[in-house]
Amino acid sequence: MKSRVVGVELLLLLLLLQLQLHLLLVLGAVRAPRCTHPARCTDPPRRYTADWPSLDSRPLPAWFDEAKFGVFVHWGVFSVPAWGSEWFWWHWKGEKLPQYESFMNENYPPNFTYGDFGPRFTARFFHPDSWANLFEAAGAKYVVLTTKHHEGFTNWPSPVSWNWNSKDLGPHRDLVGELGTAIRNRNIRYGLYHSLLEWFHPLYLRDKKNGFKTQHFVHAKTMPELYDLVSRYKPDLIWSDGEWECPDTYWNSTNFLAWLYNDSPVKDVVVVNDRWGQNCSCRHGGYYNCQDKFKPETLPDHKWEMCTSIDKLSWGYRRDMAMADITSESRIISELIQTVSLGGNYLLNIGPTKDGLIVPIFQERLLAVGKWLSINGEAIYASKPWRVQSEKNTTSVW
Repeated sequence: MKSRVVGVELLLLLLLLQLQLHLLLVLGAVRAPRCTHPARCTDPPRRYTADWPSLDSRPLPAWFDEAKFGVFVHWGVFSVPAWGSEWFWWHWKGEKLPQYESFMNENYPPNFTYGDFGPRFTARFFHPDSWANLFEAAGAKYVVLTTKHHEGFTNWPSPVSWNWNSKDLGPHRDLVGELGTAIRNRNIRYGLYHSLLEWFHPLYLRDKKNGFKTQHFVHAKTMPELYDLVSRYKPDLIWSDGEWECPDTYWNSTNFLAWLYNDSPVKDVVVVNDRWGQNCSCRHGGYYNCQDKFKPETLPDHKWEMCTSIDKLSWGYRRDMAMADITSESRIISELIQTVSLGGNYLLNIGPTKDGLIVPIFQERLLAVGKWLSINGEAIYASKPWRVQSEKNTTSVW
């Protein structure tokens, strides 16, 4: 009889446990509905705040480290005089160098202004598919185009650059948009170069006179342009420049980057460099440029990029370049290898003509890189640095 009582008690205990388990499941279902769409039930994405410790903690999108090789394109109104360098306007009217004064006196009528070069920037022979085919043949995995250099002329219809943009003046075309379409049709990543400053913009000069304690230029020009570029073209990369006269607090850089990383249409893929204020180079940003043609001697602990130009003396096209000024094929390939061995990306620049042509010597150099990569690309793309990057007793590349 006692054993039967014990058995009944065990049965009742089991029933009670089952009832409690059932109640817990029911309550759990009420409090946390079953997830039928896993993509909607993941943890919320991390939000970045507008300060460097937070922004610098963002992981670099993997595509950039895997790309290794890109093509840089410097193109603008400076391609019209095509003499000296892309800093023509500054050397002429800012520094007032005598050789630039002489060049203008010998080649242009009196009272000719820099603005008069604008209508002559025609891009008449610019065929974006031809450019994209060349960059693809060169083995480039990303392309960076100047949307606006320090002269302030924009290669897209910027709503805050009236009558000093490629839609209102010169080509009467959206150069940024056209090239972007052609590039992406070939599965190449598209980056946009943008200068924060403009040498002679009245609002920038006013802020400069005020010791950059005012931000008239930033609010009216710089930030509207950056937001417009991202929203309109959805770039994979933003290559910032023209930051060196002011701290990032003047440029509102951290506020823009927080929006870019949190809420922009490219928040999950976009990559940026380190030129967001005079205090940022080699310290803050997605990856580091540090300075033009930067070459570390040892393996850096942060992702970096070497940007350099086929023309050793200029980033923009210039009619006065000589063969001695052109980087050799072997030198370019050696720099590419050395850069990748130290964990960097190699961004090689060309300067098209005012008509939109890429001169044969630049094409030749790009195609030489492409030919080499077609054989050796497996050792470049998506590679990782080895524990020894160079040997002092032998040549670095053979």
